[in-house]
Amino acid sequence: MTWSGWLQILIFFGVLLVMVKPLGVYMARVFEGERTFADPLFRPIERLLYRLTGVDESREMRWSEYGIAMLLFSGVTMLLTYGIQRLQTILPWNPQKLGAVAPDLAFNTASSFTTNTNWQAYTPESTMSYFTQMVGLATHNFWSAAVGMALAVVFIRGIARRESKTVGNFWVDMTRATMRILLPICVVYGLVLVSQGVVQNLRPYDTAKLIQPQTAATTDSNGKQVTQVIDTQAIAQGPVASQEAIKMLGTNGGGFFNANSAHPFENPTPLSNLLEMLSIFLIPAGLTVTLGRMTKSPRHGWAVFAAMAVLFFAGVIVAYSAESQPNPLLHGVDQQTTVAQAGGNMEGKEVRFGIANSALFATVTTDASCGAVNSMHDSFMPLGGLVPLVNILLGEVVFGGVGAGMYGILIMVVLTVFIAGLMVGRTPEYQGKKIEAYDVKMAMLYVLIFPLSILILAALASISPVFGLTALTNNGPHGLSEILYAYASATGNNGSAFAGLSANTHFYNFTLGAAMLIGRFFMIVPMLAVAGNLAGKKVVPPSSGTFPVTTPLFTVLLVSVILIVGALTFFPALTLGPVLEHLLLHAGKAF
Repeated sequence: MTWSGWLQILIFFGVLLVMVKPLGVYMARVFEGERTFADPLFRPIERLLYRLTGVDESREMRWSEYGIAMLLFSGVTMLLTYGIQRLQTILPWNPQKLGAVAPDLAFNTASSFTTNTNWQAYTPESTMSYFTQMVGLATHNFWSAAVGMALAVVFIRGIARRESKTVGNFWVDMTRATMRILLPICVVYGLVLVSQGVVQNLRPYDTAKLIQPQTAATTDSNGKQVTQVIDTQAIAQGPVASQEAIKMLGTNGGGFFNANSAHPFENPTPLSNLLEMLSIFLIPAGLTVTLGRMTKSPRHGWAVFAAMAVLFFAGVIVAYSAESQPNPLLHGVDQQTTVAQAGGNMEGKEVRFGIANSALFATVTTDASCGAVNSMHDSFMPLGGLVPLVNILLGEVVFGGVGAGMYGILIMVVLTVFIAGLMVGRTPEYQGKKIEAYDVKMAMLYVLIFPLSILILAALASISPVFGLTALTNNGPHGLSEILYAYASATGNNGSAFAGLSANTHFYNFTLGAAMLIGRFFMIVPMLAVAGNLAGKKVVPPSSGTFPVTTPLFTVLLVSVILIVGALTFFPALTLGPVLEHLLLHAGKAF
């Protein structure tokens, strides 16, 4: 670790702090229907959209109606994306003449982008046409992010409102999130990325002549081995900047290229790298300020932000420390290897970013449910790879996905005040509302769905030699980590991978697709139930037994509950995966 590396990490967090409050206040005004500086531009467009679609913006919905509208919208758009992939050959903007996407892969990808997961079991530049990338995938980046923001605001309204049977209007919240927040930022952000060298065009791929031709052994139609000389390379390009902007801002993570944000056309400079990390955290962090403003308790919003920040720094410290150490199996073998390993583990990392920004990016993208990567997590040291895995297994509530992180941590807040109430022997209260048995049952259902999906599906893959284990490129604990990471990433709607798992098979496409849908929609329903129940409660005045949710003690207790829930659930699996691999690595064994 170096002072320069720590300075870069602190600069990142300092810039984030400066940006959080203005955006959080603006989002609160947008979702509360207050007038903003952007009204002259967006209000006429909104009215026209409501008139064309028959939406009555003054009519609010119960939580169940809100949930049904969300599920219907997600289901229809998922079918649309599936159809676009299957009909890709006859649709426009396909200069490379790419074929139709296979049914199982199309299902997996449609599930992935609908749920804000953006898991990619394919090579984008050789699988998806420009039309599919823009109309099928980039639009979902906006829709899934807007859905997450709307759901977070519903939970905040549930906390803020008194004796209300309604929690808002799904179509209005979706429209406001998309038009007033996501689109304007992405237009400016995309242009900034273009200025840094991110490509944006609809041209066919270019062909470059290799300076050093390569030879490869292939098999001809008769089954004979022949040697082929490769002296050209296709240079993939396309409408990258427009997708990159919403990919990061919406914590989607699906790359235009297979190398994702390690590709120089997606992330060419240190400045673009900083902007991409900031945009991942921007809206999730801003929603803590929105929480404080809408509930009339700004200190509560900052207390939640502080809990997220503590967990973020804990993760980045461990990841940076682990990756700054040389691989013990290489260090000291000879003088040349010693020099190469002196700076730490650079395997799978871009030289233009280095270890500090690679560890920071890995922490940020898995704290949020983004999944974009600028280095390969499969090449991290065992404890370095443990950090992104643990971030996901904690439920991605450390800032988390756009909207999803906020309602996820608010579920943890409900459990925290419940535990605090038990400690003092009183009925727990949250913002003046009694937390009752129904609220705790729904919160626990939300918490239990997550590990059940991950552990059951990962166990099924781990004991299946034909379907699960044949896709592994590594054996032992590292192979287990690859499987565990895949199902954690899918259920947590993250989308990043350990990269050593060849997941484009019928088994993994269907099981991972199912995990994505479970992790998104099965968990949303109990969350909405809690929000609707809270909205209908009366507010009681605080008493001497009320546990304050604005103090450092609350922050400490919230962090403890998050860690305990994650540790008790996943500690056995983690000990058999990255922890065991770390011990065996220092004993001289690799996988």
